[in-house]
Amino acid sequence: MERLKRKEKCQLTEKFLQFGEGNFLRGFVDWMIDRLNKEADFDGGVVVVQPLAQGLIPMINEQDGLYTLYLRGLQDGQKVEETRVVDCITRGINPFENTDEFFECASNPELRYIISNTTEAGIEYKPNQNPDDFAGLTFPGRLTLFMKRRFDNKLPGFLLLPCELIDKNGDELKACVLKYAKDFGYGDDFIKWVEEENYFTNTLVDRIVTGYPRDTASEMEKEYGYLDNIIDTAEIFHLWVIQGDKKYAEELPFDKIGLNVLWTDDVTPYKKRKVRILNGAHTMMVLAAHLAGLETVKEAMDDELVFNFMKTGVFDEIIPTLDLPKDELIQFANDVIERFQNPFIKHYLLSIALNSVSKYQVRVLPSVLEYIKENNKEPKCLVFSLAALIAFYRTDAANDNPDVMEFMKTASVDDILSKEEYWGTDLSMLKDSINGYLKSIEEKGIRAAMEEVVNG
Repeated sequence: MERLKRKEKCQLTEKFLQFGEGNFLRGFVDWMIDRLNKEADFDGGVVVVQPLAQGLIPMINEQDGLYTLYLRGLQDGQKVEETRVVDCITRGINPFENTDEFFECASNPELRYIISNTTEAGIEYKPNQNPDDFAGLTFPGRLTLFMKRRFDNKLPGFLLLPCELIDKNGDELKACVLKYAKDFGYGDDFIKWVEEENYFTNTLVDRIVTGYPRDTASEMEKEYGYLDNIIDTAEIFHLWVIQGDKKYAEELPFDKIGLNVLWTDDVTPYKKRKVRILNGAHTMMVLAAHLAGLETVKEAMDDELVFNFMKTGVFDEIIPTLDLPKDELIQFANDVIERFQNPFIKHYLLSIALNSVSKYQVRVLPSVLEYIKENNKEPKCLVFSLAALIAFYRTDAANDNPDVMEFMKTASVDDILSKEEYWGTDLSMLKDSINGYLKSIEEKGIRAAMEEVVNG
């Protein structure tokens, strides 16, 4: 079989500079741009820049930027599978080896958008950076150099769409660039240009991208009839929430072709929705499900008792504490359930259970406290999930900071609940319920205890 290659030179106009060549951006943003090109005649080419010295750029260039994306999951209860060759990437650049080629992109007047996904640690400011040491700079440091070259070329600024999973990713990236501009002595005119000619958005991205399918890649290549070293796989569900001026939605009309891209004045409620419902459902469910002898999220969804426990927690206890319109919250929760039921993804409970104490504090506890405040009573499933967490940490399956594991395994319930360092507050008011749930788990077993909670 021949390798996946272009039959003729790519004619797309290079409008995007993308820091990050990994599975996520190729299975999320590049898929959207490819659809925009094919369904709305957008004519947007993507230049992909490798953020680390080692990466996929050689393989991307070997295939002329082409790769196969395989989407699979449930949609309205039906299995859906979609395969497409994504061809919006025009070329890849390793800036550590081809620094001049990287900076030449700054002189392209058509370049308009900068996308990044350099991991949560990527948007970082470090003092005393040397602008002449390209390899030693952080990603925002290199971006500052690039933007200075753009400024020197007297060209317009950019619309920046960072996808790193940190709060206010656009604001943080802008703050880093401005600090580096000052550190590097680039002057007030450049700083003014950064602030007035560039638009940094805060974004929330949501799609499970499972990457290269090692177990089935050779079979897929036989089916496709070509070799592809960078096949990417992802779920069907996708959501991109962008905090920014809605005029840019006309410039990037993703929603016009049916993509789940939402421009908003504030991304915070959507982040809260994702953390409380999707992440919260995971955290409240997985430890009880593991104690009940299950191994994966799909198994938990197929187990009637665990499913009802999770569903009650989400619909009756979490959703009432959130601010967005109820129909939007219910739709999102139903989408989450379908994602958990995806037969193509094997998501192990113990993987999600990693560092469950800190996860419970961020993902579940805010719902518990708001529910109590609003209803003057405890949310039974969410509080029971804390009892299941304590029971889980008394086993050898827990995986957390060694100090946390030792404390949780040996401390009394009173000491655990009053540990403000873990919870951010004193939870002693839950003592009677937690002791009762733990006694029920120990005497009757996790299933009988969970059934009492679900069925009253």
